[in-house]
Amino acid sequence: MRKTNINWLKKKREGLYCVPGNFFIDPVFPVEKALITHAHTDHARPNNKSIFSSKETIELMHLRYGESYCSDFQIARFDEKIKINDVTVQIHPAGHILGSIQFLINYNGYRLLISGDYKRTKDKTCLSYEPVKCDTFITEATFGLPIFNHPNDQSEVKKLIKSIKANVNKTHLIGVYALGKCQRLITLLRNLGYDETIYLHGALTKISDFYSKNNIKLGNISNISECSRSEYANKLVFCPPSSLNDKWSQKFKNVVKGYASGWMRIRQRVKQKNIELPLILSDHADWGEILKTVNDVNPNEVLVTHGREEALVHYLTKKNFKSSALNLIGFEDENE
Repeated sequence: MRKTNINWLKKKREGLYCVPGNFFIDPVFPVEKALITHAHTDHARPNNKSIFSSKETIELMHLRYGESYCSDFQIARFDEKIKINDVTVQIHPAGHILGSIQFLINYNGYRLLISGDYKRTKDKTCLSYEPVKCDTFITEATFGLPIFNHPNDQSEVKKLIKSIKANVNKTHLIGVYALGKCQRLITLLRNLGYDETIYLHGALTKISDFYSKNNIKLGNISNISECSRSEYANKLVFCPPSSLNDKWSQKFKNVVKGYASGWMRIRQRVKQKNIELPLILSDHADWGEILKTVNDVNPNEVLVTHGREEALVHYLTKKNFKSSALNLIGFEDENE
């Protein structure tokens, strides 16, 4: 990590380490004390001794990892300031997925905001992003290039509804990430009046049921295994992106293949994955939203992580923000 205004934040093998708090943030290897921004597996790994996060994130980690999710946990609440050794920690919504949070860490009056993954687009499945004034802001840069300008999410979902109406004898097989993207796409469809049963690959059912239990209304959803092959025509089926071209998908004979991802902006990726119906739907901030967020939080310094770091650092430096790349390892952006 390059020289930064914060000499008490270190980059270690396990990840970002807060020295006066004696904890890590989203560590990539098990540690004694971990602050977790959200439950995606590249940020929330098992076997940490103690974790501190939102109630939903802790429960999702337990759902995914069983008893190895941690040895001990503490639930973070939005209306509390928590003292951890010599620092004070507050949480704020990140707008990424259900339970996603930012950490505002205060040490001797210096305010560090760690955003994790975030987006600014309104999403009925999670609390909206909350900009917080700080001295140093750590931002992701998954889509940190000017070419990434995410379209209106409802317009993208209308493409799917239009295709379903135009291809009544086909099965629509749509690749979605299991946590967040699947449930957001369902709520967008419901909001636009699509009331038919949505069928899910078995790998998507457990987390979708968790969302339903947390008052996220998904309507009528069902495991596709409960549907006979003779009934596949005109069905809408969600599956993990990896299943679009595996043996499981071969049972669908007359298919429109779609993929919901911010990466569908890149035509080469659409072609490589043999996607007929690309849906540009991202749970990360695009270039404009990142810049808006930096302006909103108005930091003295911006540290950039996991993504298109160098381009964003270059742009922010030109705009007179002190900025550098963290160059952290272990954070994936393919299944965003």
